[in-house]
Amino acid sequence: MTRGAVSVDVRMLVLTSVWKTKRTRNCVEIGPLKLYWQASRGRDKNLWNGIQQRLNSWQDGVSGTNCPINPGTNWTYAFQVKDQIGSFFYFPSTEFLKAAGGFGPIRVNNREVISVPFGKPDGEFDILIGDWNSLSYRMTRQLAANAGADPATPNKMFMLINGKAPYKNSWGGAHETIEMEQGKTYRLRISNTGGALSFNFRIQNHQMILVETEGSYTNQISIDSMDVHVGQSYSILVHAYQPISDYYIVASPTQVDIGNISTLNGVAVLHYKTSSTPPNGLLPMGPEPLNQDFSVNQGKSIRWNMTTGAARPNPQGSFNIANVTISQTFIFHSSDVLNGNYRRFTVNNVSYLTPKTPLKLADYLKNGTGVYELDAFPVNSTNTKMVQGTFVASGIHKGWAEIIFVNEHSVMNSWHLDGYGFYVVGFGNGEWSPTSRETYNLFDPVVRSTVQVYPQGWSAVYVYLDNPGMWNLRSQILENWYLGQELYIRVHDSDPNPAKERPPPANLLQCGIFDAQAPTPAPAREEVH
Repeated sequence: MTRGAVSVDVRMLVLTSVWKTKRTRNCVEIGPLKLYWQASRGRDKNLWNGIQQRLNSWQDGVSGTNCPINPGTNWTYAFQVKDQIGSFFYFPSTEFLKAAGGFGPIRVNNREVISVPFGKPDGEFDILIGDWNSLSYRMTRQLAANAGADPATPNKMFMLINGKAPYKNSWGGAHETIEMEQGKTYRLRISNTGGALSFNFRIQNHQMILVETEGSYTNQISIDSMDVHVGQSYSILVHAYQPISDYYIVASPTQVDIGNISTLNGVAVLHYKTSSTPPNGLLPMGPEPLNQDFSVNQGKSIRWNMTTGAARPNPQGSFNIANVTISQTFIFHSSDVLNGNYRRFTVNNVSYLTPKTPLKLADYLKNGTGVYELDAFPVNSTNTKMVQGTFVASGIHKGWAEIIFVNEHSVMNSWHLDGYGFYVVGFGNGEWSPTSRETYNLFDPVVRSTVQVYPQGWSAVYVYLDNPGMWNLRSQILENWYLGQELYIRVHDSDPNPAKERPPPANLLQCGIFDAQAPTPAPAREEVH
């Protein structure tokens, strides 16, 4: 990664559901089911965004499950990609390091015995798009926390496509080009790897067909453009049917007013093989950036393909949620608070305080004692005052949970729960109420790992809590997450049978109160006035 040239190294991970694992493109190939990760910048962990880590939260790569990998050392993740297919990505999960790059795409392919609900594409491309700050990640995180800071060097924001600058940028940085052959069809796996901005994706003079999102095959719909929110991934098919030429690929911020900041238009080039004609004309227009109706309606139109298989041969829709019994309802309000010049982001007015000991490690060795207090904070109401604390809520094993995300911010939010997929049953404006359930789609809601929540609105999801472990529920907006907008859901199965939940790995790292030199602290909780 070179910041001066505004470029980021992008590496790809290709997996096949259950069976084998390898890394390709700029990486050495490694053995089955093991991923080697070396920390170079700081105390690192790596997060596999959307990979469910079935029965194995030990491999999840967040502060609540893993000790940091110290600089110059390495740690090997070992896990199965069980009952999943689709498009995902990975990134470092601690200390705002995602803003420094280090992310890459993950493809989880079907086994050959399971058919895919579209013809085999003639080629595939991974397209990672995200907002990018000109300042270092250390300065960016400092400015995020300190609302009164005035940086000596002004921050500029860019929209990068595969870590590359916009086409025809003023500073001479390389742009991304993908090559297609006329008459052929290609699969584009598009992910929003940024930290703040949703974007609208489109290709000049080309229609796209949506086929998959984060492990679910969708009903196939033809689209001119696609809103992709932070943390989300999609697969689209593009047929190269236009005259041989080059065409613009555009990703522009949506659901936010950016004025005339041209660097926030990510622009790449679709190059037809043998073309000598550069892109011409104006950039293709998308919906108005503040057109929320377009975005919501498109979100509602993304439905589960009920008749096709995915990781298994039986149809995705063979599991009907219309008649499930909800065991518990969580209502999580997201907001932010200024304490002097310092900002904190909250869930139900609780800003997460990260203990030095991973929750999963404390759970296993001391039943959480000295690290966190289970169910200490409200899960369907808000604290009167903002507090900082280690927020861990109980999830009922093999129960159905309804989670309502209420966005009190004036900008977009995205939410993700490790270990599971969300059945996205509804979106709405204003406050959620029990009567909002009348608007739910319980027939064919798409299952995905990250759900968007619109400003001053709510999103509702169902989750089947059949995966025991300690699971991180977080805002995917990097500033929100870093400044406290997260919690953990502990799904416990008392049966010690390793077939129910895997034991810790042989290479388990220990830290915090289990470091021989560390004293045992009291559970973290602090009220902020």
